[in-house]
Formats: sequence, C-alpha cells, structure tokens
Amino acid sequence: MNRMILANLVYRPFRTMISVVAVAVEVTLILLIVGLSVGMLEDSRNRQAGIGADIMVQPPNSSLLMGVSGAPVSVKVADKIKLLQHVVAVAPVVTQLSTAGTVEVIDGIDMDSFNAVSGGFRYLAGGPFQGPDDIIVDDLFASSRHLKVGDPIETLNHQFRISGIVEHGKGARKFLPIKTIQELIGAQGKATIFYVKLDNPNNADEVVRAIKSIPGMQQYGVHSLKEYLSLMTSSSVPMFSTFIDVVIAIAMVIGFIVIFQAMYAAVMERTREIGILKSLGAGKLYIVNVVLRETVLIAVGGILLGIIVSYAARAGLRTKFQTLPILITIGWLLRAAMIALIGSLLGALYPAVKAAQKDPIDALAYE
Repeated sequence: MNRMILANLVYRPFRTMISVVAVAVEVTLILLIVGLSVGMLEDSRNRQAGIGADIMVQPPNSSLLMGVSGAPVSVKVADKIKLLQHVVAVAPVVTQLSTAGTVEVIDGIDMDSFNAVSGGFRYLAGGPFQGPDDIIVDDLFASSRHLKVGDPIETLNHQFRISGIVEHGKGARKFLPIKTIQELIGAQGKATIFYVKLDNPNNADEVVRAIKSIPGMQQYGVHSLKEYLSLMTSSSVPMFSTFIDVVIAIAMVIGFIVIFQAMYAAVMERTREIGILKSLGAGKLYIVNVVLRETVLIAVGGILLGIIVSYAARAGLRTKFQTLPILITIGWLLRAAMIALIGSLLGALYPAVKAAQKDPIDALAYE
C-alpha cells in the first residue's frame, strides 16, 4: 500500500506540490499572524514589567494596552498617592498612540520621578533630555532606523533631536519630556498612567487597597505588577481571542478547500484503479485508508514546509523590522500542525467515501 501511495503522489507531481504548498500556506498564515499578535502582546507585557514599578494606576475605564486609554487625569493624583504608607516614588506618564507611518506608543515622562521608579535608563549613547525638543529612543528603534545621537526625528508632527539612546525594555521605544507631550496633545497637567514604587513589593496589595480608598479614586484601575502580568493574556485583551479564531478559521478553510479539490480530482481520475482494487478484494475501508493516507503524507509535507517558511519569514522580517516581535512557540507549532492535519483529513473524507462506494464493475468499465 505504501508503495502505491507514494507512486500516486509522484505520478502527479504538480498536483501534489500544489496541495503541499496550500497546506504550507495554511500553517504559515497561522504561525506568522498569531505569532505577530502574541509577540506584540508579550513584548508590551515585558516592557511594562521592565519599568520596575510595583503598582500601576490608570484612570477609570482604561485599557490594559498602554497608550489606548485616551482618558488622562490630573498629575496631582501622584501627590495623593505619595502620601500613602510604603510608597517610595510615583511617576506620572503620558502615553500617546501614534499611527503616523507605523503604530507605536510614545511615553511622556518626568525624568526625575521616572528614574526614581525604574532605577534609571542605561544609556548606550548620549544622555537625558537637554531641552523641551529632545527625545530619547531605545537601541532597537535606533538600529532599525540607523539613527544616532544628535539626529533629527519627527514625532507627533514635531521635530525633535535625539539626546540619548537607551537599552530597550523600559516602557515605550520613544520618550519625550512630559510637559512637551502634554502641550502637543493638548493635555497640560494631565497623565494617563502612574507608576508606583514601594519600599517592599510584598506591600502591593495593602497599597492597592489604600489607593482605592482615596476619595474619587474608587473606580481607578489599580493593579499590582503581579496582577497586571497575569491580566496581560490573549483571553483578557478585548477581541484578541476572536481575532485569533478568525485567522485559524480562514487558514483551515484554505486547507480544506484545496485538499478537497485535489483529492476529489484524484479519485475521479483513478476510477479504473479503484475498480481493479475492489475486484481484487479491497474493501471500502481499504479504499478510504488509501485516500486518507495520501492526504496525511501531503499534510505532513505541507506542515514541514510551512514551519520552514514561517521561520525563514520571521528571520527576514526581523532583519527588515527589528522592532517587530514575532513569537513562534512550541504550543502554536503543535496547534498549527493539528489544525492543518484535521483540515486536510476533513477535506479528503468525502472523496475517500465516494471512492469506497464505487461499484467495481462500473469502475472497470469507466473510460
């Protein structure tokens, strides 16, 4: 049987290759799109954790995704939080989502308070802001744009000078003086998030309760770092899981249609062959087994090709766009493989059953 299956696949190399490529496209679509989505979420999670705060305070109805809330409140909230026991430092930050050219989050910071919370930047070149029109960028952004200290850069329709390049991993990839970004977006005296540093992270739950007990702050989003990290998952972000499900459904439909068409055509072309097999005593299960085993070989070939293409595409995208996080995990490799295999088998099931039901006499007389 194995020799016959391999011979059938080799005899029709073009159709076999088209089917393998279709399954590979299905796997690549899942791995790259899901990998990019999960990678961006994980990257945002890690960079927020890298700031080193113990508690994060956001205005009511704010999104967990930084820069998306658009609900700034007075920076004087920081003064209220500073009065609480165990609080060492509070850093008000303005986060602004920019879609000019690329989607990015820009942080407006007060250097002194931000350093007190985060422990300060690690400068790879240059140094802190020297004036209101200075900007700090991280090393990945600078490398991707071939920028160096002193270069001009346009952000939020305003020209800035790069004063420093820092190691990535602390919040955004671009940092502006907080007063400058407040003026640019018309939010003077406002902030969109407050990072709180405690004398001991173990006091986080106590301080969270104390912040929520401050008059007027009962509805604020107050999370300890541990709680925030647990919330930054695909199931917690609005519509994220739905997006992933849509991508998987589209990919599965692609694989199903192509395999169905290929195996149906193969069955119709091999009507006489099926008749010979049945006349020699092959039962229905034998015929179904032949068709499904061919499908499995095609699916396995497509899965392997899809994985290779996905890793090659990720390497190419990382070379071109160094700030683009694409996370391909073992879990999603296995899931993509199972989805492709199940979709292929479903696509081949009807042609296999149809082949098994052919009458051997009619099949032998088929021209």
